[in-house]
Amino acid sequence: MLKTNNDFCEKLNNDKLKVLKRDGREVDFKEEKIFEALLKAQRSLTNQTDEKNIQELKDIVEEVKEEIASRFVDNIKIYEIQSIVEHTVIDAHKHELAEAYLVYRTRRDLERSQSTDINHGIHHLLLKEQTVVNENANKDSNIFNTQRDLTAGIVAKSIGLKLLPKHVANAHQKGDIHYHDLDYQPYSPMTNCCLIDFKSMFSEGFKIGNAEVESPRSIQTAAAQMAQIIANVASSQYGGCSADRIDEVLAPYSRLNYQKHLKTAKEWISGEEKQQQYAKEKTKKDIYDAMQSLEYEINTLYSSQGQTPFTTLGFGLGTDWFEREIQQSILQVRINGLGKEKRTAIFPKLVFSLKRGVNLNPEDKNYDLKKLALTCSTKRMYPDVLMYDKLVALTGSFKAPMGCRSFLQGWKDEAGNEVNAGRMNLGVVTMNLPRIALESKGDQTVFWKILEERLAVCRDALVYRVQRTKEATPENAPILYQYGAFGKRIKKEALVDDLFKGKRATVSLGYIGLYETATVFFGPEWEKNGEAKQFTIDILKEMKQHTDQWGEEQGYHFSVYSTPSESLTDRFCRLDTKKFGVIDNITDKEYYMNSFHYDVRKKPTPFEKIEFEKDYPEYTSGGFIHYCEYPNMQQNPKALEAVWDFAYDRIGYLGTNTPIDHCYDCGFDGDFDPTERGFKCPECGNTDPETCDVVKRTCGYLGNPQARPMVHGRHKEILARVKHMPKDEEDKK
Repeated sequence: MLKTNNDFCEKLNNDKLKVLKRDGREVDFKEEKIFEALLKAQRSLTNQTDEKNIQELKDIVEEVKEEIASRFVDNIKIYEIQSIVEHTVIDAHKHELAEAYLVYRTRRDLERSQSTDINHGIHHLLLKEQTVVNENANKDSNIFNTQRDLTAGIVAKSIGLKLLPKHVANAHQKGDIHYHDLDYQPYSPMTNCCLIDFKSMFSEGFKIGNAEVESPRSIQTAAAQMAQIIANVASSQYGGCSADRIDEVLAPYSRLNYQKHLKTAKEWISGEEKQQQYAKEKTKKDIYDAMQSLEYEINTLYSSQGQTPFTTLGFGLGTDWFEREIQQSILQVRINGLGKEKRTAIFPKLVFSLKRGVNLNPEDKNYDLKKLALTCSTKRMYPDVLMYDKLVALTGSFKAPMGCRSFLQGWKDEAGNEVNAGRMNLGVVTMNLPRIALESKGDQTVFWKILEERLAVCRDALVYRVQRTKEATPENAPILYQYGAFGKRIKKEALVDDLFKGKRATVSLGYIGLYETATVFFGPEWEKNGEAKQFTIDILKEMKQHTDQWGEEQGYHFSVYSTPSESLTDRFCRLDTKKFGVIDNITDKEYYMNSFHYDVRKKPTPFEKIEFEKDYPEYTSGGFIHYCEYPNMQQNPKALEAVWDFAYDRIGYLGTNTPIDHCYDCGFDGDFDPTERGFKCPECGNTDPETCDVVKRTCGYLGNPQARPMVHGRHKEILARVKHMPKDEEDKK
């Protein structure tokens, strides 16, 4: 027992008393939390608090500590603290403050309750609140099947929060972390994103529904089967799906077309050279038609989630005639556009591989395809580009990302064979880094302590993700487990963990707001401060050390992931504005910066931006991408090539953001002007999505915000972006 109240207060100050939270955790007693709650209650009564008000609140906190000292020794429950605060305020005859404090606490309890209240969620959906219907810019909330998915998602989120460990659910609800895709997992033991093993599925056949599908005998059939597989896989998981090295995977089936046409030519055409020419011309058209059909099919598909499947096609390394033709057709189809209006296709995301000795330099065999890829990027923003050598150095092997930016790490099977296709990610949990910085009040020692606490919560969240995913059975998703999408085909009575364990699967620790985090400590211009940049690198290094340790303990590949944050850039900032108020260059922007990106409001050249960001992916190899913002580049693809070449040995993955908006009323091409919720043609003021094509980089994927609006924070972030122009282009302007 404690002898005096002073002894007890000293114990409080030494953080020895433990507070029992509602979620079962024990945390140190912190008197500043009581003060902050009272201050918020006071400010709800009046926007101004003078020194007298502040001192009165501090006096109340001291009285609360003395009351606790007279009644508690080792631990105290949170509701007991709140009860003491309420009675202390009443005894001080501050009845309005007592009422405001009670309202504040009740509101907090109500918010926690509402997050698991299905009726409350459905009410917001019926009202079409922006944070609900615009959370995913790929979902059109006016469509019946999307509405059904959103309704099911509200139910799944409510149940999922109850399934999560209490402290994880609490951290998510408060905004300390974000447990991604609660509308699907943990309610269902689904996986996230993957690299589909098309090669084995094509060669060995597969089953969808009631149909046994045999190996394709033409490029057209292979492309059609690919679309069917994508639709089925997208409905069996909740993340993006990718086709890696599609040119090399599809080439054998285009050879079957060639052999068929050559056989026909031999029957009707004399001369071997003419026969081969005829077969090539017919095969060339077959390849183009197949790639065009694939693009149309993907853009017209709807998965069971009520959205076009998030699909990525990786290509660029094949060098024989068939592989080259497939690459050329993919790019030319994209350049030509969709439909009679030639609109920019949103899906699939195209990722072109650059490799020294293959296509990087003018003397390389496929350099002409690099030039075509440059033209395509200036007109359609895709393809993004992968730098072969740097990607291998960062991730241990070469492959396309799963979805927009999630990367598998190098892995070999029992026979020592490198395996990429058929592997998957089991989910993401993201930390709110700016909140940790704001809570630390500029004290780096406190920052590192809070970061350690949040990392422990994230570990528990990610381990739970893995455990829940392992509870699936092969029959839950036959296309994934039994028919080859995940590579190894397992029996219906087998454990799905056979495809996850031994670090075959990845699980990701995400983060957001590195810019805002450093701004708390070093100010808004910190990018040119070496000490500040090292601080941000040290944060990611600390995260990587933890994920490496978790991976060794758990047997799955835990990695650090630069979260795309489509809606999270809005959610975290909105919650922190509510908690901390409007803070210059942090919450006042109404969005948080994605991952490690240079502040979008500033104007480094593309080369300066790449040079600045190149140091981060070493610690975030589980997922990353770099972007540069350009003016209209259609007349100057050589300038874009200079950036690609500069980036080759510095970064692994680069996206091109350039204005490609088009008005079909007046013919304007370029950047549309922003409005409160969307964009309008600067020439004629057109805002009709039927007669204007507005395409912006939403996060890793493109989006059409005119047709499908984004959440407020993402819209504000896009509006804040400035062009990163080389000096000569700046001078011309």
